[in-house]
Amino acid sequence: MPTYVILSKLTDEGRKTIKKNPQRILEVKEELGAMKVDIKEQFVVLGPYDFVNIVEAPDNETIMRASVEIGSRGSVQLLTLSAIPVGEFVKKMK
Repeated sequence: MPTYVILSKLTDEGRKTIKKNPQRILEVKEELGAMKVDIKEQFVVLGPYDFVNIVEAPDNETIMRASVEIGSRGSVQLLTLSAIPVGEFVKKMK
């Protein structure tokens, strides 16, 4: 299944939500699962982004729909990147 990296940046509204209910971060995993996106790893990071998520989804359309749905709520801004395993990249370059 294709792998994606999602870099997330909280908006002011998102920071308020997390401050009131930190558990909300974990609830997103269930929501994405219902959209056929499986979170493999979730990290809180320091710097220009607040979270890094490594996810798998069946295809670009699925990840696109999930990104639009989550992003449209106004609590987070997302940058979604397709990730290719190094071994697969090397094999395809031969």
